[in-house]
Amino acid sequence: MKNLLKSTTVARAAVAAFGIVSAQAADPLTVVSWGGAYTKSQVEAYHKPYTEMTGVEIVSADYNGGLAEVKAQVEAGNVTWDLVDVELSDAVRGCDEGLLEPIDKSILPDAPDGTPAADDFLPGTLTDCAVSTIVWSTVYAYDATKFPGDKPATMADFFDTEGFPGKRGMRKTPKANLEFALIADGVPADEVYDVLATPEGIDRAFAKLDSIKDDVVWWEAGAQPPQMLADGEVVMTTAYNGRLFNAQTVENKPFVIVWDGQVWDLDLWVIPQGAPNKEEALKFIAFSTDTQRLADQAAWISYGPTRKSSVPLISTHAESGVEMMPHMPTAPDNFKNALQNDFEFWADYQDELNERFNAWLAQ
Repeated sequence: MKNLLKSTTVARAAVAAFGIVSAQAADPLTVVSWGGAYTKSQVEAYHKPYTEMTGVEIVSADYNGGLAEVKAQVEAGNVTWDLVDVELSDAVRGCDEGLLEPIDKSILPDAPDGTPAADDFLPGTLTDCAVSTIVWSTVYAYDATKFPGDKPATMADFFDTEGFPGKRGMRKTPKANLEFALIADGVPADEVYDVLATPEGIDRAFAKLDSIKDDVVWWEAGAQPPQMLADGEVVMTTAYNGRLFNAQTVENKPFVIVWDGQVWDLDLWVIPQGAPNKEEALKFIAFSTDTQRLADQAAWISYGPTRKSSVPLISTHAESGVEMMPHMPTAPDNFKNALQNDFEFWADYQDELNERFNAWLAQ
């Protein structure tokens, strides 16, 4: 940890350079995220040091993703959220629909060696209305105690309820599930969206989901899958990789992650249109996405920072002391059959596929 955390004096100097320190504390900043271990990583790496250095109180609120709540606030002219952590497809959609404030990337600090932020962030991680923080993935995991013999090792095994009997957990959304279904059905990862872009491909994905529908327990919040595994409600479940890491290392659960067919994505900060504390939200974005802060977050959860300069600073887990790099979605051994979520596909077809998915669930 010592190489991840700067002294208060140095950090204060950096914050002052961003123009963040003010003589008088501003109104509380309402920051909305996904809860659990993920929000904890943000609180430890971003919220606490920001409050300590500026005096600005940060109020954390949880949600389950999507744009519905942001849209409702904006359309009602009653925006109470200042900053929201969203997936990339929602960042793109929300910007296109005028639900999000544009963000001038010139507010972002350079890397320590002077590399401009625009060159330091990974390609595709900065958009008109959003600044990314992490690379994360949806994977599946199983309880090792439930499989004393053969172990699940591929996405096809997740869908094989005869070879690996027991209930499965899946997020209650078409996103990632349709991709998983096609990979399990033999579609190469790099061809998934070509297939999914056709009516026949969508039918094929739903047909594969049909094959395990009776064995699925649906989850909505990120904290649920590890709990479902721990309670024995399911023997394997899809989940966010960082939540599983937390259960493995902090709670010592006998869970094994299967990285085959992982669908990786980005999370980003956005500001709802008409946010009450927009200027403070921009200052918080500049602070929380600097090189050190992104590296600090990686000490709390196994999500990769989106700044190149942050990667060499990744060390060990803040509580368990486990080396973090092997647990990142982008670690070479984990990335052999990985699929990047196609944000353009989901920005275009989210509503249509949500409707079909909900109708399928009701059947």
